[in-house]
Amino acid sequence: MPRLFKKFFVIIWLTLAASVAIIILTLNFFQTLPSASKLEHQKREVILNLTENLLAKDGEDAARRFARTSEDTVSVGLTISKIADSGACTDRSTAETRTVLKDGICYRVSVPEQYSVILDKLGPFVPGFGILISSAISAAALARYLIGPVVHLRDGLSALAHGRFDVRIGHKMAGRKDEVSALAHDFDSSAARLQQLQDAQQRLFHDVSHELRSPLSRLQAVGGVLRQSPAKLDAMLDRMDREVERLDSLVGEVLTLARLTAGSRLPLKTQTLDVIDLLNEILGDAAFEAQARKVSITTNVDDSFLAEVEGELICRALENVIRNAVKYTAEHSQITVQCETTDDLLKVCVADQGPGVRRDELERIFQPFSRGNDAAPRGGYGLGLAIARQAIERHGGRVHASLPDVGGLAITLEIPRQPAIYSPANDRG
Repeated sequence: MPRLFKKFFVIIWLTLAASVAIIILTLNFFQTLPSASKLEHQKREVILNLTENLLAKDGEDAARRFARTSEDTVSVGLTISKIADSGACTDRSTAETRTVLKDGICYRVSVPEQYSVILDKLGPFVPGFGILISSAISAAALARYLIGPVVHLRDGLSALAHGRFDVRIGHKMAGRKDEVSALAHDFDSSAARLQQLQDAQQRLFHDVSHELRSPLSRLQAVGGVLRQSPAKLDAMLDRMDREVERLDSLVGEVLTLARLTAGSRLPLKTQTLDVIDLLNEILGDAAFEAQARKVSITTNVDDSFLAEVEGELICRALENVIRNAVKYTAEHSQITVQCETTDDLLKVCVADQGPGVRRDELERIFQPFSRGNDAAPRGGYGLGLAIARQAIERHGGRVHASLPDVGGLAITLEIPRQPAIYSPANDRG
């Protein structure tokens, strides 16, 4: 059961319980009031009757002595007064007064009403007031409990709308363990992801502009040479063709990486494919190209592995890793390709005998336009491994690098038989 639901339930239930308790206590209180009022009336009536009898039998002095004694014992406000109009003694006695005619003088004995009638009048409304007050307190507590996080979330969303992706609100929910705090942490995760994407986009723009600047500069240099030496036209045209090919290759790889990144939430266009057959075709082409550098490819690839994959992405990932190994391995060396299969996973390990990378660069080489600091310049733009990781991770797999004991660099690709749901946590490109 959600924690926020529990808290709402407890608050509302306690409010109702408090309201019922107020009603019960109020009714019990007011049920006791009539008894007190009745006793008060009886006491007043007894005192009035005694004073009246003493006044009628023993006279004014005896009645006043009784009144003083009575007031010293129990003060009820007993008073004895003379009335000039003797005809008033014919008035009917009331609950607060008695009239006595003694020796031709009219006396009035009175005890004032001490019981307040205000409570009698307000009695029926007190439970309602109690319920109103308890509900107001509970509503205020509930509103205060909710409005704070909503304000923090509104401020955070406003910051995101203005491009401030470094905003975080999770620390403002300290002490809370409910759906609201979970929402705040999800907001922080989303903001962190947006910040990563923004940083990656800015880095990509910077790297693309840097990589484009070099071939464009060389093309400008070719134009300058042609103006000075028209006789070098053929050689300069060949150079221009090479630079255009490099530009075309760079643009193609950038577009592939952009498509992988932009389509990371789109479903894959899968088909049933034998990945090992595809790997063997790529290895055949790579072995032919490797002959120019006297590089051999040793394989331990057999059996088959039928999987639901998007063939173009898997082919691009495998080809990039293998061609990268052919490019950076030492001349007259060998590349080792091994496959391990399980019921649900194909693991392909490609190891070369090149200079390798430093241990702290094992993750950085999968970022766009990143190469090992000690890597020899072999052409390319540092996008191959980034594309490979993106392609495999889109299938729910994993790509990682390691340093073999014999030297060089090993790249391992783990390809699942069925594509898993893509998780943003796996997106490191």
